[in-house]
Amino acid sequence: MNLVLYTHPDWMGLQSQKHLVRMMSVAFEARGHHVQVRKPTPRAHRWATTSITASRWPGLARWAKWAGYVDQFILFPREQRRAIVADPPDTLYVFCDQALGPWVPLVSHRPHLVHCLDLLALRSALGLIPENPTSWSGRLYQRYIRSGFRQGRHFISISAKSRDDLHRYGGVQPQTSEVVYLGLNHPYQALPQHLARQRLEAGGLEVPAQGLLLHVGGGQWYKNPAGVLALYAQYVQRRQRGGLPVQALWMVSPPPTADLQTLVAAVPAPGSVRFVRDLENEQLEALYAVADALLFPSLAEGFGWPIAEGLACGCPVITTGEAPMNEVGGPHAHYLPRLAARSDMCTWAAQGAVRLCEVLDRAEPERQQACAQGVAWSRRFDTGQAIESYLDIYIAVMTAERSGHRVRAANFDPDLDQ
Repeated sequence: MNLVLYTHPDWMGLQSQKHLVRMMSVAFEARGHHVQVRKPTPRAHRWATTSITASRWPGLARWAKWAGYVDQFILFPREQRRAIVADPPDTLYVFCDQALGPWVPLVSHRPHLVHCLDLLALRSALGLIPENPTSWSGRLYQRYIRSGFRQGRHFISISAKSRDDLHRYGGVQPQTSEVVYLGLNHPYQALPQHLARQRLEAGGLEVPAQGLLLHVGGGQWYKNPAGVLALYAQYVQRRQRGGLPVQALWMVSPPPTADLQTLVAAVPAPGSVRFVRDLENEQLEALYAVADALLFPSLAEGFGWPIAEGLACGCPVITTGEAPMNEVGGPHAHYLPRLAARSDMCTWAAQGAVRLCEVLDRAEPERQQACAQGVAWSRRFDTGQAIESYLDIYIAVMTAERSGHRVRAANFDPDLDQ
């Protein structure tokens, strides 16, 4: 099978997308398929970036983004129209993110498939996520993206939640719409404590004697870092009153903003907060192994990698009891209510601190059994299994498209379409 994988341009800095496409292309080629990765070349973007640098005028920086749009939505489509004409007839065009929707009409007459990651930006543009208001230009951009991907006929979503959002808010009329969970991007596993500590110390990360709680995020609004810090402050106060030891909080995240620094300063002693970043997978694996719990109370996710990673490493996971977080954590994570936009942060954090203490204070045999069950659950997020599922669907799509078969997927609910 000839596969053309469309992905975002490098200058956007989407590392998770870059890794996913690399993983897919290598795996597909290893299974005997011919793979091309296609993405825009930075022509207008490079010119704008060079001009801005030469002018030393920071106010021009936003024009680089608009120049990038010229590359993505004017120059690249022109190139692809010529390339598509020359492609062999047994080519399947795979869009690795539904946000590449403006390119879908280019191959609407050829076999194609769209991977759906998350619809957070679209839901925000529709005013459905008050924590993330969208500008008028952002709303137009999301409308442009949706007008493209809704012309797709076949979709694979990374969670049932993403598929539901695709049908409900994307306005698609799919012939097939499947769910394939992402595979872990590293063979995470539970490590012996001494080995995990050695690995961290070798990288200059000495584990606090009192132990640590862990948060893994990217600083985005939906990762709820403010909620994590508020919950931790309430936890410290609660442990102090009981005369119990207090773990440190390590946040794998970019440096804190001014607002987050204020929340860090509000954490009472003996609590302590440390931000770390740029970790290798092996170091992150070791952190999961030594952490007493992972705090991951996201407001929203497309999937929620750290939940699966933490479970795979035997780390107790505390996350939000909504999809897709509870899809990934299943019966083996511990759940908090979502922090709503108008909720009282202090009340929510106090409730979360109570739940955290319950998890930490379990008897050792109960803790070990729960960790073992979480490790077993995490095996469903296997990269090899995901790749095989992708290829099975790709082959089915090619077979249906080349035979002119048009059948709506059994799992498509027309009542969700708008």
